[in-house]
Amino acid sequence: MTTPPPEPGSGDAAVRAAAERANATRERNLPQWPDLPIPNDTANLRDGANLNDACLALLPLIGVWRGEGEVVYPTIEPQHFGQQVIFAHDGRPFVYYESRAWLLDADGKVIRPAAREVGWWRPRPDDTIEVLLAQATGIIEIFYGEPRTQTSWELATDVTMRTQSAKEVTGAKRLYGLVNNGDLAYVEERAMVGQPLQPHTSAYLRRIAG
Repeated sequence: MTTPPPEPGSGDAAVRAAAERANATRERNLPQWPDLPIPNDTANLRDGANLNDACLALLPLIGVWRGEGEVVYPTIEPQHFGQQVIFAHDGRPFVYYESRAWLLDADGKVIRPAAREVGWWRPRPDDTIEVLLAQATGIIEIFYGEPRTQTSWELATDVTMRTQSAKEVTGAKRLYGLVNNGDLAYVEERAMVGQPLQPHTSAYLRRIAG
């Protein structure tokens, strides 16, 4: 895979380190709407609804993360990108996910907005995870996976669907993990436009809220 993340160390140590790093962002959260008649989404475990017990295996992911990564594929030129990822919840047994990316030039300056996707991570009683993702490019994917450790999660597509105008995609795999005592890294492999499953994107993100 593309620049795979370092192997996580002790899960307990990584969770403790993530909590310590979160002290610097403990006052930050998603925008809140005081007149909303139902619970706001929260990306901060100190504010809002309590995390549902069913989602405890995803607890280390809750927050807002931002950093940079690389996209590669035989059919495109390699590109550097910035990215913000949100894992939030409203107290029910699923986690809301949102990703926004932007292309960067060689000097790190923003060129333009890039990929967007939204979805839900749904832990199941047998410790598996269902993940539903919708991408702005017209692709909808259903992943299944499970925690590899307390601080890493592996997913693979079971179903991929696309609109008539979207690129052909036949499968994908993702690995997320807390690394370096609390940062978030992920790598993705993707099979599309007639190419076999192979490295596509990777990124290294730091907590900015939660």
